[in-house]
Amino acid sequence: MRLRILFFICFSYLFSIKVSAEVTFTAAFVRDHQLWIKTGEQEVQVTKGRYVQSPKWSYDGRFIAYIDGDEQGNKSELFIYDTKEKDSFQPYQIETSDFKWSPTSNQLAYNSQGILNVTKMKNGRPRGFENVALGVSGFEWFPNGKEFIVSSQSSLRPTGWGPIPMYRIPVTANLDKNKMKSFYTIKTDETELFGIDADYFKWSHDGKWLAFIVIPTASWSMDSNSLCVLSNEGDRFQEVGKMLGFKDWMKWAPSANQLAYISGEGRFFVENKKATIAEMPAVLQQKQYTPEGFVDLDLEWYSQDKVIVARAKENKDWNEGPVPTMFTTLYAIDIKTDRQQQISHPNTNELDYQPQVAENYITWLRKKGNRNDLWVKKGLDGQESIWIENIESAPAILKPL
Repeated sequence: MRLRILFFICFSYLFSIKVSAEVTFTAAFVRDHQLWIKTGEQEVQVTKGRYVQSPKWSYDGRFIAYIDGDEQGNKSELFIYDTKEKDSFQPYQIETSDFKWSPTSNQLAYNSQGILNVTKMKNGRPRGFENVALGVSGFEWFPNGKEFIVSSQSSLRPTGWGPIPMYRIPVTANLDKNKMKSFYTIKTDETELFGIDADYFKWSHDGKWLAFIVIPTASWSMDSNSLCVLSNEGDRFQEVGKMLGFKDWMKWAPSANQLAYISGEGRFFVENKKATIAEMPAVLQQKQYTPEGFVDLDLEWYSQDKVIVARAKENKDWNEGPVPTMFTTLYAIDIKTDRQQQISHPNTNELDYQPQVAENYITWLRKKGNRNDLWVKKGLDGQESIWIENIESAPAILKPL
């Protein structure tokens, strides 16, 4: 009898892990280099014979833009999958790795070799393109969907690197120099704020603040970049702090002008990576939430008062040889009470990372060896379970309008 009870308990535990919660949202993801879509328990493979990377949902969820590349990184062609017509097409035969959907329509913008373009619309689908501006390094849509914030890399002069110019450009600029309006110029120097480029733009929830990373020269940027904010009128600029150049390591709160980021310098994850919250204006207040002896290596807002981080113990003893793997576990931080709780439970030699919040669900990747599975739980106290097996990277989750 005791053996039967033990078998039943073990079977029930394994069954509960494999069967996911009643997930209601939709995700686009990559498996075996192909694009897939999953809603609830239904998975559909939508491409064959491609090398899919970086899927992104359009404004209303009808389209998914993605890159068709190759293993060597020599190819990077932009494609769009139409979920209504169930086919993939090229808006125009171009190569890019930097593309973004409009926040207000199914118009797609992309940077190809420094030329910023936007798609035109034909029969309800993004087709063809129009030039917007030349000399573009980084860009992002303004929240109104009618303009872009654009940066250009600084130029090297006999006296050193020059400033980083930023522009406000209408979607309809069509290379007209008279429509390129100066927005802000970042003055840099090697002793304080040094950089040659600005990118990874993100707007606060109300569109009043723009966060971005000022990037120095290549070797320097591996160890330190400057997180900065700029007001939507271009009249208030602040450096927030130093961090590595990972765009998902800084995120705005869902309904307040609070910026969460992983602060700290040094390219190795073994120490000095702290979850930090900055209140706008950033000079007013900043607070670190990572306990002594630990590092936080990913973050996501769960609610206005709670932030999820991927946390591991520091490894200050390491100083040479292969870089150690940091086996992270998810924790939730209540930024009002400072209470912190563990919310995921990986086994030995597993690590949890890249958390995302969709509706009231939390998803994350669990890595063991070379395999990633996407796990999910409902709320902070729900039961964790596998939702998508054998996934290559964090999915693109379709957000409600």
